[in-house]
Amino acid sequence: MSTVNGTAASDVLSQYQLKSPGAAQKDELGKNEFMELMIAQLKNQNPLEPQDNGEFIAQLAQFSSLEEMQKLSGNVNDVVGEFRSTQALQASAMVGRSVLVPSENGLLGVDGQIKGAVNIPASTSNLRVSIVNQAGETVRQMDMGPSQPGQTSFVWDGKDGNGSAMPPGTYQVVAQGAYPSGTEQLATVLSANVDSVSLGQGGGITLNLAGMGSVALSQIQQIN
Repeated sequence: MSTVNGTAASDVLSQYQLKSPGAAQKDELGKNEFMELMIAQLKNQNPLEPQDNGEFIAQLAQFSSLEEMQKLSGNVNDVVGEFRSTQALQASAMVGRSVLVPSENGLLGVDGQIKGAVNIPASTSNLRVSIVNQAGETVRQMDMGPSQPGQTSFVWDGKDGNGSAMPPGTYQVVAQGAYPSGTEQLATVLSANVDSVSLGQGGGITLNLAGMGSVALSQIQQIN
């Protein structure tokens, strides 16, 4: 067994772990330190008991693997960084625009409207969209008649059943379809304005929507 200053080289190497660039963990061996230790090992080995060829080749292979892993890791990090930068730039362009997101709650703002669409899984004999205020009272019902599978758009003009304008605020939108088996509640997507964009520590992008809070960029179904 070869030694470095009286210590078995394999014992010295076993005290360390190979690290990638930028790592700051204690008791880790980077590629430079790894090479220096290997050279010192060769210089200080016992001439009467030289290092085994197989062991030396294994150490070289380990060093080569480290180099390739570091290069690959660097390339992947570069690609991921560019992708996140592009995503953030695209998301920032949405500020001030309206988007469609899955939601039951819409904001009645200064424009006096709530726009959205209903996801219809199967043909219905009548589609009804009801508007409910924060007190749980239904202030408007809109019967839209038969609807085919797909998305059916709707617009609430901000008025109750008597034609009186409702105050600005958050309203619940309840969509129901009439089927032979009975009435079924259907999913809705509602329009909301993008107030700002947030970039999380992990690179995730969220949009901060007026009256709806924060939603992931992946939830956006349409940009208007």
